[in-house]
Amino acid sequence: MDNSYFIHPNAHVSSQAKIGEGTKIWINSQVREDSEIGKNCIISKDTYIDIGVKIGNNCKIQNGVSIYHGVVIEDDVFVGPNVSFTNDKIPRAFNTNWQITKTIIKNGASIGANSTIVCGVVLGEYCMVAAGSVVTKNVEPYSLVMGNPAKHFSYIDKMGNKIQGNSDEK
Repeated sequence: MDNSYFIHPNAHVSSQAKIGEGTKIWINSQVREDSEIGKNCIISKDTYIDIGVKIGNNCKIQNGVSIYHGVVIEDDVFVGPNVSFTNDKIPRAFNTNWQITKTIIKNGASIGANSTIVCGVVLGEYCMVAAGSVVTKNVEPYSLVMGNPAKHFSYIDKMGNKIQGNSDEK
């Protein structure tokens, strides 16, 4: 076993997964084959990382998150507890020809607890999704969205603070 990362004894990590230095994978997590997790990530308990998922460096994936094939998470992303990702635009149990629909989470994005990210969207750089939101459309960079369906609420700076007035500063 490579000592440059930590895998809890009750986690199951495929030998075909790539795990970056300094990453920690906690209890009851499963990381499937051909997935890639970058450096210095935290994969919290009860998580599922599907085949071919890509997660960048310095990401925090909180408890109870399932990340399915077709999801790409870039660097410095926070995914709150129990966030749901999808990968099938037209889910039917009897459809044997379904196709993966890609979802991209850009650098620095934060997704609040219990949010749902419907497949096919792009969450822009340093955007923030409020807890419990349902994202059905692309989210602009440096934008705070909330609700069901999620709608633009305000612009934020890199640290997540609301930008006052009509400032274009990021």
